[in-house]
Amino acid sequence: MAIITISRGSFAGGSAVAAALADQLGHPCLSREDILARAASDYGIVEGELRQALNESPRYWEQMPGKRMAYVKCLTAVLLEQARDGNLVYHGHVGHLLLAGIAHVLRVRVTADLEYRIQAAMKQAGLTREKALAHIRQVDEERRRWARALYGVEWDDPTQYHLTLNLGPIGVATASAVIARLSEAPEFAPTAESRRQFEDSRLASRVWAALAKNPASRSAGIQVTAHDGEVLITGNVGTAEAVELIPRLARGVEGVRSVRSEAGMGSDWYW
Repeated sequence: MAIITISRGSFAGGSAVAAALADQLGHPCLSREDILARAASDYGIVEGELRQALNESPRYWEQMPGKRMAYVKCLTAVLLEQARDGNLVYHGHVGHLLLAGIAHVLRVRVTADLEYRIQAAMKQAGLTREKALAHIRQVDEERRRWARALYGVEWDDPTQYHLTLNLGPIGVATASAVIARLSEAPEFAPTAESRRQFEDSRLASRVWAALAKNPASRSAGIQVTAHDGEVLITGNVGTAEAVELIPRLARGVEGVRSVRSEAGMGSDWYW
């Protein structure tokens, strides 16, 4: 069965679709809020900092995403750990990006017309019409800037998804039924290659999260990749201490067979 990510716009109904889908399939259901809390607990990082990393786009002076990306990788590590059994529905606006590169992930976007979202915001959050509209526009723009800055993609680009559903005309039950049927397609069945992709991504994220957990090894320029237990770390760090610390921390992560660190000294003023 495919792992399913549902990217949901603010007050577009994606949470309701995810809950209905998980109930229909008998799968665990995780939200962005769930993995924020688990990542804060697992990695000892203040939840507010993690929430800021996920909810707010990088500011103009952050020439590289740096610590923000490291925190995102903490969230990715938690999500991949929860998805190891292959049966999971995750709903949050960046699920398709957190699990990028894994072939058996079904990427869905749930949207709705503006009036639907305004009415939902007024009803669910008790906002006036004016405040509901302002909130929706602000959140949409933040997410657009976030995806561009960290991943170089457009959040609302339909090619980022396998399926986009407009919830207004079709309703929650129909939307969940359509997604459930698509998840059974052979294109989303795990293969040996996609399982390897999954494990490589999981290990790289866990190494990255281990580095993010230690303030001395957080770096604006770090990149971590993994292949069959072999880890490669590249980029720039701010201190000689970090250069020495990074491979040592990486080797301590379960599943790492070897580490090659090519991280060197560089500026980190843009954290």
